[in-house]
Amino acid sequence: MVFTDTHTHLYYEADANKRQALMQRSLDNNVNRLFLPNVDATSVPMMFDLLQAYPDNCYAMLGLHPCSVKEDWEHELSLIVASLHKYPVYAVGEIGIDLYWDKTFLAEQKQAFKLQIDWAKSMNMPIVIHCRDAFDEVYEVLQANNDDKLRGIFHCFAGTLEQANKITDMGFYLGIGGVVTYKNAGLDKVLPQIDIKHIVLETDSPYLTPVPYRGKPNESSYLTYVAQKVAELYQIPIDEVAAITTQNSIKIFGV
Repeated sequence: MVFTDTHTHLYYEADANKRQALMQRSLDNNVNRLFLPNVDATSVPMMFDLLQAYPDNCYAMLGLHPCSVKEDWEHELSLIVASLHKYPVYAVGEIGIDLYWDKTFLAEQKQAFKLQIDWAKSMNMPIVIHCRDAFDEVYEVLQANNDDKLRGIFHCFAGTLEQANKITDMGFYLGIGGVVTYKNAGLDKVLPQIDIKHIVLETDSPYLTPVPYRGKPNESSYLTYVAQKVAELYQIPIDEVAAITTQNSIKIFGV
């Protein structure tokens, strides 16, 4: 049984021993494939350090997180692009629009999102989308740029059935994480109405920790709690969840 964490910031742990322990717990729980998104230029070296330590388990994504889009976003993105050829990269992400914290740079977020979509298309890569309080804005950009090269994952999906259908109709996969275990989130009502062929699993560690560890730092080993909840909702064995969602991740990333 192999689980794939399609979205984890495990590299944030700066202590080498603690980071090694995090990775070992992940591997001990059959979470053998970890896809790492950076957030800005400063996080790229941390991500690459983890890749170098675990080349058989970790896979890189590169992009500029919408919360990191400021006045100098073009310069910041140029620094990220300069790292592209250091290691194999399997997706552009995480990218998108976030209006939860600050709406000041909405225009710039849209510009950065569009530019990175074009970047992904030119390299035949999927995108991994961050969307918070901005579904309509993100969907508008996606629709305007939709073609047979546009594909990827809608990271941390926690929306409605209507939103899920809009996303999957465009060929995107839904990234399902710890939110599915939250009692009042409502995702447990939406998910069974979506074919499991449209989802992948993720942790977004160290954020969005699943029950029973909610409130504590998340880690990739906790993906098993997400998978267990998904198995309950679809009424299938957990090893089947692992197999289907890992195969979905292979379709997306090509590895």
